[in-house]
Amino acid sequence: MERVIMLIDCQSFYASVEKAAHPEYKNDPVVVAGDPSRRSGIILAACPLAKQYGVTTAETLGEALGKCPHLVIIKPRMQAYIDVSLMITDIFRSFTDLVEPFSIDEQFLDVTGSLSYFGTPEEIATQIQTKIMTYTGVWARVGISSNKILAKMATDIWAKKNDTGQFTLPKSEVESLLWPLPVNKMFGVGSRMTAHFQRMGISTIGDLGRLPLPEFKRRLQARMGRNSDIQAELFWQTANGIDPSPVKPSTHDAQQAVGHQMTLPRDYSKPQEIDVVLLELSEEVCRRSRAKGYMGSVVAAGAQGADFDHPTGFFRQMTVPDPTNITKEVFAAARTLFYAHWDRLPVRKLGVTLSKLVPDDQYQLTLFGNREKERKLDRVTDAIRHKFGTTSILRASSLLESAQARERSVKIGGHYK
Repeated sequence: MERVIMLIDCQSFYASVEKAAHPEYKNDPVVVAGDPSRRSGIILAACPLAKQYGVTTAETLGEALGKCPHLVIIKPRMQAYIDVSLMITDIFRSFTDLVEPFSIDEQFLDVTGSLSYFGTPEEIATQIQTKIMTYTGVWARVGISSNKILAKMATDIWAKKNDTGQFTLPKSEVESLLWPLPVNKMFGVGSRMTAHFQRMGISTIGDLGRLPLPEFKRRLQARMGRNSDIQAELFWQTANGIDPSPVKPSTHDAQQAVGHQMTLPRDYSKPQEIDVVLLELSEEVCRRSRAKGYMGSVVAAGAQGADFDHPTGFFRQMTVPDPTNITKEVFAAARTLFYAHWDRLPVRKLGVTLSKLVPDDQYQLTLFGNREKERKLDRVTDAIRHKFGTTSILRASSLLESAQARERSVKIGGHYK
């Protein structure tokens, strides 16, 4: 029996959640963006009414206001969006236990085993849409096919644009429905890759899909080098509607690394400012590692330059003598890495990562230093923060103007809770 896979996408998710929470804005153009009090930041989500004015996600709030001066601007509430997303996941699980999150507002479902209980794929899709709208006020679009990649393209290309919010893309109709479309409509193909394809004489998805795979690999190698074979095979399979990957519910590989990065509110160019943020990043990485029961023997540090249009930066790593989750040790390694590779130009993003993880319940005692004292101090600090909040105990450096810990404590993923 052919599998039935769905990709369900929530329309303008953050904005839809806010409009459901604020019915007084039902007929207003609403965006979720940055900090309304400062009238700064970027558009994270725009409702359909705002999009009618040309407002798009990722543009600046200033650009959006230029297109629609009467925009209703709402500060993001990330915890609320996470809660609604989890509620929607529970709705999906009432139809099938094969649910795989793709993002906060998109999830794959395998409903093959549910057909005998809930009806046809289209009937199941309608029931899910109705439930989501009833419980959350969010409109969902559903792409249906026999595998994940086709379900995703069915959603993005067709379901988002029709009144029912549904579209079925059978594997047997890939050539008739998918191949005539411009190659930039294919999942995973951005503007840069589109330019590469056009220079190769590939304008439509069908142009790519019809090529024998060895010939496509040869052409892509000529443009992108010898290491492009895996990328070529993935593009070719996508164009031909091939995707053997199953829907994997709640399957997580053993964690490979713990990392944290942040975009800074302005350009940082002074070492004393950068040190403050590197210390805060190291502390957050170590806190999360300790909470998960890990130590790591490889520390990495990275930075991105201030000019996002012409990105510069680095990401380098080093092995420390013994596995650690001690803040002081990780900070020392991160600081060494940063200053060894920093070009002294202003930076706007910093990151620290701890990898090559091992359980922290066994560790090597050392003759030098007092690691046990540092370890106990970190754990006591963790316990205080867990009980009284992340800002209940701070390093003195986190009170400096360049510090970000207090500002980040009221955010999730860099956005307001």
